[in-house]
Amino acid sequence: MRVSLVLTVIGPDRPGIVETLASTLSAHGGNWEQSQMAHLAGQFAGILCISVEAQQLPDLRGALEGLTSQGLRIVSETQLETTRSRARLLRLELTGADRKGIVHEIARALAARDVNIDELSTVYESAPMTGEPLFHASALLHVPLPVDQQELQQTLEAIADDLMVDISLLPPESD
Repeated sequence: MRVSLVLTVIGPDRPGIVETLASTLSAHGGNWEQSQMAHLAGQFAGILCISVEAQQLPDLRGALEGLTSQGLRIVSETQLETTRSRARLLRLELTGADRKGIVHEIARALAARDVNIDELSTVYESAPMTGEPLFHASALLHVPLPVDQQELQQTLEAIADDLMVDISLLPPESD
């Protein structure tokens, strides 16, 4: 029987990390299925979904623990969730002057409506003309079908007005 796991991996960034993970998984019968990986402030952070035959899992776990000698740590391992409520996907795009609390206010409004943030990417940069701090966020949202999309849009627009940012809800393919 195959089991599916979600692994979270961190360590100092360097060339070859993905190859090291992939070769370790492959050598122990693991299959790399899905991942999100990033370089942040000199560190590598990744989350990946893998599958492996149940009888090979102990050897794979041992091999993954052995990666600490190369600076990588598996910081969590969980069984893959197989059930998910029916929902629609929406892309949230936000841009505005940077200030404290932007992510908090948006996340609070989404959580109050049981909206899950499937992906979140944020960037802090200087505005092209003024050099003022500018914050960008892009999120893929898993919105339960009972949530009224118009009410969600109005709530987010009210928050956007308070925070003085631009915010849009778009179909997911509008990247």
